[in-house]
Amino acid sequence: MEHNLATSADRADYLVDLSNIVREQSIGGPGLRSLRRLDLVVAALVTLTGDPDVGVYLIADASLLGGSREFTDQADVRRLRRWVADGLVEEVPDADDRVLEIAGMTRIPVITGDRYDAYRTEHTWIQGNSSQFLKPVPGPAGPAGSADTVALVPLDMGVRTPAQISRREELAALKKQGLLGSDRTPLIKVLTRAWRCPERRCSLYDIHSGDRVLLPRMHRGVPTCQQHRVALSDDGPRPATAQLKAVINGTCVARFTLDEDSVTSVGRYPDPGIALFSLLDPEAAARVSREHVVVSLQKGLVLLRDVSSYGSRMRTADKRGRLGPWEQLPPRVDRRFHPGDEVELAPGVILTRSGRIFPAELPEDWRAAAPQTPVPPGAAAPTMSV
Repeated sequence: MEHNLATSADRADYLVDLSNIVREQSIGGPGLRSLRRLDLVVAALVTLTGDPDVGVYLIADASLLGGSREFTDQADVRRLRRWVADGLVEEVPDADDRVLEIAGMTRIPVITGDRYDAYRTEHTWIQGNSSQFLKPVPGPAGPAGSADTVALVPLDMGVRTPAQISRREELAALKKQGLLGSDRTPLIKVLTRAWRCPERRCSLYDIHSGDRVLLPRMHRGVPTCQQHRVALSDDGPRPATAQLKAVINGTCVARFTLDEDSVTSVGRYPDPGIALFSLLDPEAAARVSREHVVVSLQKGLVLLRDVSSYGSRMRTADKRGRLGPWEQLPPRVDRRFHPGDEVELAPGVILTRSGRIFPAELPEDWRAAAPQTPVPPGAAAPTMSV
């Protein structure tokens, strides 16, 4: 099989998302990680193409070998290390991004079971793509989990909504920082706290600095400064924040940030508040009240109240980001405003929540499922901030 491994993408017929394939437990027998699965994929490619010399280019996360204890056979670990040393595997911090970078430039088919939802903002060509991705599935010789054969079937990537993409982007950012637990739920007790680096000049995590605040990186269960590699100190609850988007005739034309304990009026020309007048054509402006809705952020929850003369409609998004039917908002009654929900102030004038989920507003079911996380030495035990 090794003669099928290419040393560069321009010599390959297919790209293989190796980390994904090695972990795909529906094929190649039991175990968390196994190179047997790659053997079966290459054999399936030979069958599919009729070419015994079909070339594949392997791309893997550095974390694949970092979890060497999870391999069913330690001989796989030694073989994989040799491949990396011989240039038969490109080992990178983020294999997904590298796979898509090469696939987008070359249109080489990709073998994976990943749908890359977190990368669709940058790699827009993934949306609706039904021809460039192949997924390995158990072959006809055995049931799911059989180690006998593998078949390669087209993977229709489908179309994801902005809310779905934003959610995946958020999870990808948390994963990169080690902030997802073993069950892929965020480490709530870390995310809902503010952190401070003991290095006096470091403001990477200072929520009062006014700059972009980084998420802490977890190292051996401890929130750590990624620049100075020292344990961070607990700096109290992280204030809630949320983002609104103004969408006019299907195009996002402005974004606005809400802070904890804020009450903000949105309309044609509220004083004070978010004025949409400059974004509207005369016909739309005539249908939007001077003060149309009031949005508040209280204890990590975003509430919206219609105070207009003309009325507003709202439709809510389910957990997959799919929007339900429009319903008339009752006047002067607070309604929960979730990520992905939309409020129509006038025809073509939409106010929506960003799909991104901020730390203080992570879903309640994630809170309940989040694993316990150690805190830095000397720091107070984190408490729920919301």
